[in-house]
Amino acid sequence: RGAAALAAVPVSILQLIDGWSDHPAYVQSKLTDVLAVNRLCAALSPNYAVGVNLLRAVFLDPAERELRRDWEEATEEAVATLRARVGPDVDDPALRELVGELSVRSDRFRRLWARHDVRPRHGLVRRLRHPRVGDIELHSDKLTIDGTEGLTLVVFHTEPGSRSAEQLKILGSLAAPAHDQETDRAPDGGRAPEP
Repeated sequence: RGAAALAAVPVSILQLIDGWSDHPAYVQSKLTDVLAVNRLCAALSPNYAVGVNLLRAVFLDPAERELRRDWEEATEEAVATLRARVGPDVDDPALRELVGELSVRSDRFRRLWARHDVRPRHGLVRRLRHPRVGDIELHSDKLTIDGTEGLTLVVFHTEPGSRSAEQLKILGSLAAPAHDQETDRAPDGGRAPEP
């Protein structure tokens, strides 16, 4: 499922999000399965990973509840947005399986699903308490990817010059792979000569 789902994400979108070093971003299916994610987004939570269903994660993983200072609001929005995305396609077997599992395992999900709230996607602010950089506020925008079957590009960004922007920059430096910091070493381990 992972390789097929990844193949469904246009290559141009994969290249786009991989090039964003200052903006966490991921691609999700209409049922909130993560299909692609950039390095900075993966640093926000281990649940921003290909193959993870974010709805399951937000309702069932206690670490997500700790991470999200706005967990109550986020769960309400997630269920209402899911209803908007699936529309009349409530007989989709994958949707029925997801809703069935979450209804059994989460009282909160069951109550929210029973309300039948429908809310179209809109930009909002996510309030996180990250274990490595502290409190951070991220604007979240969800963009439909044309030519796909309901895929959404989710992009996070901060207010320029804000404390959250600084925290995100720190998180980015912590998430940078070690080889990025080693690129200007000579083969013998010393500094490469200046050009």
